[in-house]
Amino acid sequence: MGLGKDIWRIGVVEAPADQLATGGLADCAVRWVAGGRAFSFLADPFGLWRAGRLHVFAEAYDYRTRHGVIEHLQFNGGLELETRRTVLQEPWHLSYPFVLEAEGATWMIPEAHRSGALTLYRAADFPGGWEPVVRLPLDTAAIDATPFRHAGLWWLAYAPAGSQAEKQGRLHLAYAERLAGPWTTHPGNPVRRDRASSRPGGTPLLVDGVLHLPVQDCSRTYGGAIRLLRIDELTPDRFHAEAGPPIRPPASAGPFQDGLHTFASCGPVTLIDVKRIDRSPAGLAIEAARRLRRRRR
Repeated sequence: MGLGKDIWRIGVVEAPADQLATGGLADCAVRWVAGGRAFSFLADPFGLWRAGRLHVFAEAYDYRTRHGVIEHLQFNGGLELETRRTVLQEPWHLSYPFVLEAEGATWMIPEAHRSGALTLYRAADFPGGWEPVVRLPLDTAAIDATPFRHAGLWWLAYAPAGSQAEKQGRLHLAYAERLAGPWTTHPGNPVRRDRASSRPGGTPLLVDGVLHLPVQDCSRTYGGAIRLLRIDELTPDRFHAEAGPPIRPPASAGPFQDGLHTFASCGPVTLIDVKRIDRSPAGLAIEAARRLRRRRR
């Protein structure tokens, strides 16, 4: 991230994702979640509705530790925040907690490439109790893995581990008959090479009956905007897609206009995150203190 620090903020947009796909975010009402401690943030929101309440899972990150955990935020039917707590943490960094209901269970596939693998978790006691079920062997330690159903198969879209150019500008695919696998990687991987429209950034959705995958535009900055990748062809041996125009933060995001990298459909609402880049001396001091602590260990 260089000398700047990305500070993210999550919001609940009061409109469905397919409506925003064509109209954008400019005139939408957004319920923004208040920030916490300086140089910490919430990002990568994904959600489910249960008994009239919205359950949002997000990455919670603090620059003092540089170690992400997964938090759960519960909203009532009026989209007012009721509770917030940590529900999943591991020795390695966690982010992008994609949650879904399928095959009679509730699942989470958080990004954890520093563990060396992608792990599928199942809710043993929703929303706070998550147990690892299986590690999914792929052609890389998948980043921002995004599952969806298409043409009778499970599909997984993800970015590969590697250089920043690869993480931000490559798209890989895999498919399976069941969510737990076994998974087969697409022979065309990487099926897309474009820093402006490859790394996944939200829940796939249908727009006018056509599958669209939210992807990040990292051409200017990491997570600078979301584009919807219109997938015209997707089979076990073929892939073709075209990227739409960028979706950027709405004016109501205030100073958080430097990026938007999650666009997650959740029934009548859409979950997003926006960022500002902090280049203040205070941020540099936090980084210096963290490095000093590491040297003393």
